[in-house]
Amino acid sequence: RMAAAPPSYSFVAFPPCSKDGLVVFGKNSARPRDEVQEVVYFAATAHDPGSKVECTYIEIEQVPKTHAIVLSRPSWLWGAEMGANEHGVCIANEAVVTREPASESEALLGMDLVRLGLERGATAKEALDVIVALLEEHGQGGNYYEDGSSCHTFQSAFLIVDRNEAWILETSGKYWAAEKITEGVKCICNQLSLTTKIDAEHPELRDYARSQGWWNGDSDFNFSEAFSLADDHLACCSGRESLEKQGGDVSAQAMIDVLRDKDSGVCVDSESFLTTASIVSVLPQDPSFPCVHYFTGTPDPSRSVFKPFIFVDDVKLVPKVQSPSFGNDDPAKKVPRFQEKPDRRHELYKAHEWARSLLENDQDKGQKLMRIMLDLEKQGLEAMEDILTRTEVLDPAEVVDLFYDCVDTELKFFK
Repeated sequence: RMAAAPPSYSFVAFPPCSKDGLVVFGKNSARPRDEVQEVVYFAATAHDPGSKVECTYIEIEQVPKTHAIVLSRPSWLWGAEMGANEHGVCIANEAVVTREPASESEALLGMDLVRLGLERGATAKEALDVIVALLEEHGQGGNYYEDGSSCHTFQSAFLIVDRNEAWILETSGKYWAAEKITEGVKCICNQLSLTTKIDAEHPELRDYARSQGWWNGDSDFNFSEAFSLADDHLACCSGRESLEKQGGDVSAQAMIDVLRDKDSGVCVDSESFLTTASIVSVLPQDPSFPCVHYFTGTPDPSRSVFKPFIFVDDVKLVPKVQSPSFGNDDPAKKVPRFQEKPDRRHELYKAHEWARSLLENDQDKGQKLMRIMLDLEKQGLEAMEDILTRTEVLDPAEVVDLFYDCVDTELKFFK
């Protein structure tokens, strides 16, 4: 049996479950324990005709223009676990195991498709169309981990969200099905969840399932039943109940609380996996308000600070949450890959390691530090709440240093 997919959780809440006409998105990225995630911003860019883009393993055709994006990504790869673009599109990726063995040959990773969807799609539906077209053209495959000793491969599921709607996209090889969501709370995790409500699909999906003997053609077509291994397709979302209990009040804070919950299993801290980074995004349905994206940039959200980012021109870059770059000498870029593992820790990650040892070894000091951190986070949340409730239009100059300053302040507390 294939290795279990890492148990990441991704959520979206729409009115009436979320408050004040806000769409709230969140994800915990469960990955190998020692993997570093960085938070990186790329400005919108025009590309020359005929230019190519080098993804994690393969090169593909570039498009004339890519949107501005902010990503949380394992720092050895090109794509991302999760992120957002300047148009208020957010995408999270989940590794899943299906009846179709995932390909070891190098193609696009599910994480590459997250970034490509954000760079090329100005709405959730556009991003979905981009992802499935690239899947058809290039396929998915290759090692999901920075591991030279064995190849870990998975199929992909995506939660794609904008201010108006969300799409759950689940794939197996080049085949896919998708469901559109416009209300309530939805959660996806590391197994297929789509059943009979399918709003878009690969044109040959049902024929393929029949040809494989996974569906008889008579009963209602159920995607998870046809494509899941055995009884994998059970309701997976322990976090969903906590969000539904908020009764119409899901806010950034409520989403953060759910992501921090270790008892529910949403915040993963196990022998093999750790929540290595988290994101929460707040997308006002009224387009005159900005979207706010909170990133931790550090492992274990219960010990991390969610720091706000808003897209504006000339947003200040934050090298302290960026991993060192090894250019073409990077063992991830050389074949055979991953023959050694460079130290990819960024400044904030290192500061957190120190804080973690403090929490573990000196309870009083650790608790005090945690209270300071949470207070810092609360100030950020309140300032954003103010921006999302005021009547006058946001002055970009006010937030151009926002994420930079939050990271800087957090680092000062660790000094």
